[in-house]
Amino acid sequence: MSWAAPDDVFLSTSLASYLDKKLLVLLRDGRKLMGILRSFDQFANVVLEGACERLIVGDLYCDIPLGLYVIRGENVVLIGELDLEKEELPSNMTRVSTEEIRRAQRAERDATDLKGTMRKRMEFLDFD
Repeated sequence: MSWAAPDDVFLSTSLASYLDKKLLVLLRDGRKLMGILRSFDQFANVVLEGACERLIVGDLYCDIPLGLYVIRGENVVLIGELDLEKEELPSNMTRVSTEEIRRAQRAERDATDLKGTMRKRMEFLDFD
């Protein structure tokens, strides 16, 4: 059994191995950002170049360009490298404009709100 050198362990737990690579960053609020990692610090604050936010609603998606983007480390849930050789999305996904994805988001939110409203109206019924 071979043991890793201290430098190898450091690099495996650091974002240094992701520098200059395209990453997907999942944030606490559920947003998904993609871009090239240009810098980071000990708090996992990261700088993405050519960043974009990917919005997905059902089979629709849209990438909103953000440019150079700084993300505070406490908001990061997950960071992963994107494989540039593989297709990013399933073939059934359709790219749409920003306006169309916003409309789809509103429709989805309205449907969810309606379910919540119906549940509140029926709270007096005790199903336990």
